[in-house]
Amino acid sequence: MKEVCFTPDREAPLRGLRVLDLSRLVAGNMLSLQLADFGAEVIKVEDPQAGDTLRHWREAGPGHPQGVGVWWKVYARNKKSLALDLRPEAGKRALRALVPGAAVLIESFRPGTLEKMGFAPDALLALNPKLVIVRLTGWGQTGPYSSQPGFGSLVEAMSGYAAKNGFAGQPPMLPNMALADMVAGLYGAFAVLAAIREVERRGGAGQVIDLSLLEPLLSIIGPDAAAYRVTGQVPSRTGNRTSISAPRNVYRTRDGGWVALSASTQGMTERLLRAIGRPELIEDPRFRTNSDRLDHAEELDEIILAFVGARTLEENLAFFRAQEVTVGPVYDIAQIVADPHVVERGVLVEAPDDELGRLPMHAVVPRLSATPGVLARPAPRLGEHTDEVLRSAGLAPEAIESLEREGVVKR
Repeated sequence: MKEVCFTPDREAPLRGLRVLDLSRLVAGNMLSLQLADFGAEVIKVEDPQAGDTLRHWREAGPGHPQGVGVWWKVYARNKKSLALDLRPEAGKRALRALVPGAAVLIESFRPGTLEKMGFAPDALLALNPKLVIVRLTGWGQTGPYSSQPGFGSLVEAMSGYAAKNGFAGQPPMLPNMALADMVAGLYGAFAVLAAIREVERRGGAGQVIDLSLLEPLLSIIGPDAAAYRVTGQVPSRTGNRTSISAPRNVYRTRDGGWVALSASTQGMTERLLRAIGRPELIEDPRFRTNSDRLDHAEELDEIILAFVGARTLEENLAFFRAQEVTVGPVYDIAQIVADPHVVERGVLVEAPDDELGRLPMHAVVPRLSATPGVLARPAPRLGEHTDEVLRSAGLAPEAIESLEREGVVKR
């Protein structure tokens, strides 16, 4: 794995863009990470006592019985930490002093909370008419569910994702990752840049981005609403198969490995059948068209498995790659980090870490040829940049010390 050093002085395309991130947990951190990776100055505004909840998601392992906060280390990289209590008036005044110099403000409170704090969008835009405000919630700022808690798991259930995920006859299956949050974060970063373009290129004013977890996830799970209108049928759980094309599944190899195979075009299916020595199946009424194959997917899987199961993982990969058939290995994380393609491209990098020495994490994505992103700094300790940020807003050292004595900030 490629070793890298943090390079805080390297130019990146969003350098000079200041982001105030008041959010917590995954979606907001995923959103601001995209901006930070491309040079934005992202300031995490955190509670002085507990900090962002993501700091407390820890992984225990040999030599680390108390756990290591790998979530924070990865998703808070390139950011700064301002430990500021927004409940007392002194904390509110400090935030108001920061708003005029910011381009973006991200928050993930329940709808109405920002208003109760005295930071309604109109008030923020009065301080900075060009401010882009991202309001991140589970269900959105309006609608009958807007006031309900909106964790990603609830959204993954309600969006239709869980209902179509899993195997026939088995319970609906939630993803074992923060899928709704991650997708919302990516959508949010795109929305921020679209709004910034309106401000910078067209002389427009700031605006509010109403970003729910539900709508981005619903948008990526397929045209299910349209299909339901046409067919009257709801998607069924099909395991590793799909209702779109066949064959598509994972197959066990002789040595206990797994390969994934997807022949989603007619040409690829014919190439596959010739490769496994069954060209006569191309004209078999069960497999002649994609619709035929979907109706007989189980029979087709048995034929493919007979071929794959007689060979080791490496034998299958070498054979199908030589035949230009779309097959790949099913990896776990230990295999991913050792894969030569992942290593050569630097998909994962080893970054310096005070606690572990080196820490693997994903490189900046996507790759820009002329203005790439950058690993500028490790995830901050709580309050690491409190002095720097507040001084940039015009607060005198004595005022910051007073806030610290009052418990409003942590340095």
